[in-house]
Amino acid sequence: MIESLTPSEAAVVAGVSVRDVHRMIDEHILPEALYTATQTRSFKSQACALISFYFRAANRLTSEERQRTITLASESTPEPQTIQDEFLTIDLTSFHKEVEERLERLLAAQEIVVSDPEILSGTPVIRGTRVPVYDVAASVSAGIPVGRILAAYPSLKQKQVELAALYVEANPQRGRPRQKTSLPPNAKVISRRTGTISKPQ
Repeated sequence: MIESLTPSEAAVVAGVSVRDVHRMIDEHILPEALYTATQTRSFKSQACALISFYFRAANRLTSEERQRTITLASESTPEPQTIQDEFLTIDLTSFHKEVEERLERLLAAQEIVVSDPEILSGTPVIRGTRVPVYDVAASVSAGIPVGRILAAYPSLKQKQVELAALYVEANPQRGRPRQKTSLPPNAKVISRRTGTISKPQ
């Protein structure tokens, strides 16, 4: 079980955007006991079900009702599956179940990725291969069919491709993405000094 999650990891587990996760702190929705925001922000894993509830119940409950539910749930030990507030009863079971399933998938994604100085100078790769996990995820993000990805990387299985995309969603690369340096299809260099290119008519 992961006790502490980065904002990106918490967003994946809660099934919301990273921006929404930050809103939980910025707008003082989440009790302080469920996160830290000193040097870097991190979230306790049990916060994810409440984050998921807050945004998914937005069309049924007011922000005040949702925030009060979160406060009551966070004050109870162990985590309650049902919150009773006067005449209002809220069942959190489905939120806890979905978060547990997504957390298990995140753990599985983390298990398949390794970083070894002896393999591609420490570039994160899929365990047992020399395939960079960010390259696989970039292919998924570009909409390339899984069949084509598997054909390009014969050492991979479909589940590894899916988990690679999940891993990168929870662990986005820092810095600017590399610029594409290849020329457009059918382009022809007509001047190396200026770098001008033209396409056949």
